[in-house]
Amino acid sequence: MTDISADYQALAAYRPVNKVRFVTAASLFDGHDAAINIMRRILQGMGAEVIHLGHNRSVEEVVTAALQEDVQGIAISSYQGGHVEYFKYMVDLLKSRGGGHIQVFGGGGGVIVAPEIRELQAYGVTRIYSPEDGQRMGLAGMIGEMVMRCDKSNVSTAYTGDVAATNTGNVAATNTGNVAASDVGAVLGVGGVVGVVGVGSVGVGSVGSVAFSEV
Repeated sequence: MTDISADYQALAAYRPVNKVRFVTAASLFDGHDAAINIMRRILQGMGAEVIHLGHNRSVEEVVTAALQEDVQGIAISSYQGGHVEYFKYMVDLLKSRGGGHIQVFGGGGGVIVAPEIRELQAYGVTRIYSPEDGQRMGLAGMIGEMVMRCDKSNVSTAYTGDVAATNTGNVAATNTGNVAASDVGAVLGVGGVVGVVGVGSVGVGSVGSVAFSEV
């Protein structure tokens, strides 16, 4: 029997404070979905929302779903080979589409060897779990660590600058323009300040996700 340390037991008992969402899938050309099915059920049991794509999923499909569903994490099982290229492409595609804040987790039993794990984590993958990790941490401990790492508000803070507004008064509620997801900051206009707290393509006239604070 595996002796799970107190630290990993605490991870297994972790429950998120924020709304945590994951996309889960098995990688392209991979029909081995038993492991990822178990993992996503544990994720759900710990309070995370899971968008499960099933097996044989491309990087394009996974990244598109992750961005559309506004997730904090992606969990991929890869037992088929080609994992180094697969995970690196995922990191690159997320960054190129404004999803660099989304954390990527993976595992593949003994297929992903230790030097490849180090290479992928140095490249930007958050964590690749090995069989040894499973023995030390237990399934619930690994999943608890994933949930804990992703337990944060999903309002992007990547953009910290200001966006200059061309109008000279307050921003009209009927403005039909959109606020880009990367432009989470202050929209400055002469005579008015509009605080933008929404994430995504949000109409300025929307009520709820865009807050107005006129000065």
